[in-house]
Amino acid sequence: MSLLLVRHGQASYGAADYDNLSDRGWQQSRRLGEWLVRGGHRFEAVVVGGMRRHRQTAEGVAEAFAARGLPLPEPVADPGFAEFDHHAVFSAYLERDPEHPIAVASRSGDPRDVGAMLQAALLAWAHDELPGLPESWDVFGARVRAAGERLESLAGGREVLVLSSGGVISRLAQIALEVPVTRAVELNLSLRNSALSEFHPQGGRLRLGSWNALPHLHGDRALWTYY
Repeated sequence: MSLLLVRHGQASYGAADYDNLSDRGWQQSRRLGEWLVRGGHRFEAVVVGGMRRHRQTAEGVAEAFAARGLPLPEPVADPGFAEFDHHAVFSAYLERDPEHPIAVASRSGDPRDVGAMLQAALLAWAHDELPGLPESWDVFGARVRAAGERLESLAGGREVLVLSSGGVISRLAQIALEVPVTRAVELNLSLRNSALSEFHPQGGRLRLGSWNALPHLHGDRALWTYY
């Protein structure tokens, strides 16, 4: 039994509505579907976290199955796989000390500066330094753990496809690998859009099989995106 967890295609970073696939995100999703079809993947269930970008990624995958006349289960929404409120987390970090060098540098928009801010904000959240958020780090982790435990009953010994977000998938990897929060944050920031990560349930818990793979984007580095 295999659980394929996919981070959604590229969303609309910098736009008023982030929760919407970009043109590149749709390309990534459709190419993922084509690769899954060619590879003989047939799913017992498809699960989405409920965000629009999750549903749209599933739609892109479904197009490839439909084009070949192959069945794909209707996506089932499970709010346990919804992403944390990243806007609340990052805003709380920036508002806590807007003149901190990391906060100031992030205004440049340079990916390295923004990435440094994201890492600092996630670590502050993980260390419970950002009060008043919709979910604490621990509550989010408990929600994700429970969602992961629900997957085994869906699969029935076959494959399940899950379309979710980087925060969710990285927390499942942290649980599987039993690594500290700093590694969870690094795993989160490493995940590329539409990347595949494989998990296997063993002994009542998930084990990590592979991480952050982009076989469907081989040969087209322009489609390798992080946000």
